[in-house]
Amino acid sequence: MKEFDYTLDYDTIDFSLPENRHLYRIGRGEQGVLLCEPYKTAICKHWRFKDVPTALKSSHTIYKMFCEYKGKNDFIGMDMARKFLEMGFTRARRYANHKTGTKYDGSKRVLPQETDALTSEKAKAAQVFKEMRDLAAYDSEYQVMRKQWRAAE
Repeated sequence: MKEFDYTLDYDTIDFSLPENRHLYRIGRGEQGVLLCEPYKTAICKHWRFKDVPTALKSSHTIYKMFCEYKGKNDFIGMDMARKFLEMGFTRARRYANHKTGTKYDGSKRVLPQETDALTSEKAKAAQVFKEMRDLAAYDSEYQVMRKQWRAAE
């Protein structure tokens, strides 16, 4: 697996153009989710996890985009949508665990988890995103395309 390439000039690369698509790297987890255009701009405007109703609307919209990219056989779009769903899950979990979003104290020690970390509104929002992320990540066509992309990286 090739690592995500942070040395590229992401301000000028349009990953939807055929001549640039080979530059895209899946990376690990959410790497590149806020860099790869035009997908970042298209998807990010729908990404919200404030509460359950917001997470439902956001995650369903992003999953719909995943399906639209899939219909166009656009792996990069699918992967970016999956990354935004993943990021919705992880960020909502972060705020469920630590209401301020700050995980560490000044000494780099992990702060205690909130007492309602598993039942709070953010925890429920995280679950919404996880379910949509799982639909995308375990989609059989996505998995085949991901293996093919990895082999070509």
